[in-house]
Amino acid sequence: MAEVLFYERPVPLNRTQHKDLRLKGIPSLRFAAGVHSVPLTGVEFPAAARDLPILFAGSSMEEAGPMALLGLRQNENLFIDADGQWAANTYVPAFVRRYPFVLAEKPAGEEGDDFTVFLDEAYEGFGSDEGERLFQDDGTDSEMLKNAVNFLGEFQQHVGRTQWFMEQLRKHDLLEPRNIRLEKDGKAINLNGLYVVNEEKLRKLDAKTSHEFLTEGVFGWIYAHLLSLANIDRVAQRLDSREQVEGKATKN
Repeated sequence: MAEVLFYERPVPLNRTQHKDLRLKGIPSLRFAAGVHSVPLTGVEFPAAARDLPILFAGSSMEEAGPMALLGLRQNENLFIDADGQWAANTYVPAFVRRYPFVLAEKPAGEEGDDFTVFLDEAYEGFGSDEGERLFQDDGTDSEMLKNAVNFLGEFQQHVGRTQWFMEQLRKHDLLEPRNIRLEKDGKAINLNGLYVVNEEKLRKLDAKTSHEFLTEGVFGWIYAHLLSLANIDRVAQRLDSREQVEGKATKN
């Protein structure tokens, strides 16, 4: 199943199997502490650009998609502290906020909608005693579940719009590879497989394409991405702070 990252035991939501399941609020995002990047949708770019670097990543330019860079070392999210708290007053991507639910494509050949709702049975907030019920006594969705499913639907629509956006970037050859190299204490951190928008090519777009980009909001997303690149230094500062804490812990 694509795009599940921190989902340990994703299973389809089932009215019979999960009829007594409850979800209690857990004031922790520890489940996302081991990811150094997560996918972003274009509609998130303006808000995310204030705090997070937005880059395009993939094994090739054809497969590249937008992501928020959350860390500079493997399996480390620098925006989540030891208590599972996200850095105050910084943007939390929708990819994280939709957890523990997710929309996933049904296997080929199955009837019904193309997508079905999954949940992570391993999530610590699920149980049968505490929290809000997923289903009411008559088997219908609770208000909480309705809201969660609506959020998933909106997210999926934004994914579709973002895929169109990526098609435009590739169609007009606006992406270029960008390797990020940071020097720290004589050691180098290299981030490969990344892409950014080429500003020179952007300025050379013909009038028709420029008008389309303007009316469709593409320019807004592109410039949010470009402005966000300055946040790479802020992520590096977060790594410095964490390493200082780790150094003190080692000495003690």
